[in-house]
Amino acid sequence: MLRAAVRHTRPSAHAQEPEWFTTAPIGALCKLFARTGWQPSDIDYYEINEAFAIVPMAVMREFGLPRARVNAHGGACAIGHPISASGARIVVALLGVLRARGARRGVASLCIGGGEGTALAIELT
Repeated sequence: MLRAAVRHTRPSAHAQEPEWFTTAPIGALCKLFARTGWQPSDIDYYEINEAFAIVPMAVMREFGLPRARVNAHGGACAIGHPISASGARIVVALLGVLRARGARRGVASLCIGGGEGTALAIELT
């Protein structure tokens, strides 16, 4: 019998001026935290897609996140940035980190050209 690995996921999205697309995940994360009631410190690990290296750096600065909890395996700069599959890649990487390290809560986020950002909260069962 198959058992669900994820208790719930809660997506959020944010849009802003296209020239600021690299910071759009910050807006998506703010909405995600409001929706879940979680604080940034409640999250065990983050996967923030590195379409550009500045994206996770901006998120870490905005929320005061320690480097050790963001992109545990190096993110897209180390693993790769598969066009059209980045969302799937970061969610699978996040699930792997959570399981391997005995953690429970994770957040995946990415920026999208045109000024958009998305975020997804995951809690393992």
